[in-house]
Amino acid sequence: MTDSARGASVGPLSGLRVFDLTRVLAGPSCVQILGDLGADVIKVERPGLGDDTRKFGPPFVKDPAGNETTESGYYLTANRNKRSISLDLTSKEGQALARKMIAKCDILVENFKVGNLAKYGLSYDDLKDEFPSLVYCSITGFGQTGPMATQPGYDFMAQGMSGMMSITGEKGGEPQRVGVPIADLTAGLWAAISINAALRHREVTGEGQQVDISLLDTQVSTLSIQGLNYLTSGEVPGLLGNAHPNIVPYQVFPTADGNVIISVGNDAQFERFCDFIERSELATDERFKTNDMRVRNRDELTEILNAVTVQKSSDYWLEGLDEIKIASGPINRIDQVFADPQVQAREMEIEMDHPAAGDKPVRMIGSPIKMSATPVSYRRTPPMLGEHTEEVLEELLDISAEDCAALRDKGVI
Repeated sequence: MTDSARGASVGPLSGLRVFDLTRVLAGPSCVQILGDLGADVIKVERPGLGDDTRKFGPPFVKDPAGNETTESGYYLTANRNKRSISLDLTSKEGQALARKMIAKCDILVENFKVGNLAKYGLSYDDLKDEFPSLVYCSITGFGQTGPMATQPGYDFMAQGMSGMMSITGEKGGEPQRVGVPIADLTAGLWAAISINAALRHREVTGEGQQVDISLLDTQVSTLSIQGLNYLTSGEVPGLLGNAHPNIVPYQVFPTADGNVIISVGNDAQFERFCDFIERSELATDERFKTNDMRVRNRDELTEILNAVTVQKSSDYWLEGLDEIKIASGPINRIDQVFADPQVQAREMEIEMDHPAAGDKPVRMIGSPIKMSATPVSYRRTPPMLGEHTEEVLEELLDISAEDCAALRDKGVI
C-alpha cells in the first residue's frame, strides 16, 4: 500500500496494519506503542459510545471557547497514531465488515472477556484458519486458561491479587496500590514486546499465532526481586515504605525543608557517605560496615541517619552528594517533572493539534523509545469517535460514500 494509504507512516513497523479491538488502557497502550513505531492502527469503537475512557474525566480537552469537550485526558493517554472507526460488532453486517478489514491487517489486538468475541465470529479460533498469518493478541485479566479465565479482571484487582499492594505502603500502614494503573501499563508493554516477537516468527515461518497476555501474570512477573526474595528464603516480604528490601541506605530521608532520595549502592559508597555526613564511625560499626549487616539492622541505622539529614536543606544534600558521586534526587511534583530540563531535553512532553481544541494544541506525554535510525513519529492526534470511518472503509474495502451513508442509517457504523 502507498504511504498515503498508510497515513504516511514511518518507523520500523511502517507497512503493517493493526485492527484494534481494545479499550480503556492495557490494550490501547499496547497498540499506541505499535502506532508510535509506524504501524497503521484502525481503532474500532462502538457507534455513539466509543472507548469507555472518553468519559473518564474530568479533566477534558477544552474547546477554543474554554468549554469542556467529550475528549478526556485519560483517553488522550493511549490513543495517538490511530484512526477511529465506529462499527457495531453485534450486527451481522458489522461482523462481515470486520472480517473483510481483518483480511487487510497484519495484527489484531483485543481485550474482550474470554469467549466474548466468539459471539461475533471474531475469536482466534474463528479466524486462525482463514487468516493463518494473522498475529492475534488477547489481553485479559487472567489469561485464556486457568480457573479464572472467564472472569473480568481490572488493574486494581491485579495489583491486589499479585501481591504488589502487600509490598507497597508505609511500614505499619495499610497496603496501597501504585499511583498509576501499573498492571494495565505493564500488560501493554509485554503485549507490544510479544507482538514484535510474533512478527519476527511470522517473518521466518509465514505463520501467525495467538499472543495471550494476562494482567495478573504481568503483575506477578513485576514482583521481581521481592518475589525472588520470598522464593529464595521462604520469608514473606511486607511493607517497607520507601526503603529498598535488599540495599541500605536506599530510601527517602527527611531534610530541613522537605525530603530527598539517597541511594548508597555498596560498601565503598557507604564509607564516602559517612565521611560526608561527618559520621565516619558508622562505616566501621559492626552493625553497619557491610550491606548485609545494614539490611539486618536497617531500623537502627535509619533512625541515626534521619537525625542527621533533617538538620540541613534538600539542596545541601543533593549538591553535596552529587559531588562525591552518591546517587540522590528530589521527589518532584508532576508540574516539576514536566519543567525539568532533563525531561524537556528528552522530549517527554509533546504537543499535537486536536480538532476538539481548535488552534490550541493539546499537551501529551511523549514516547520513551529513542532510536537513531527509526525514531518514533507522532503522525495522528488521538481521534474523535468514528472520525475516520468513511476514510478507512473506502480505503480498505472500496465502499462508496453513498454506501457508507446507508450503513450509518442502519446503525452499522
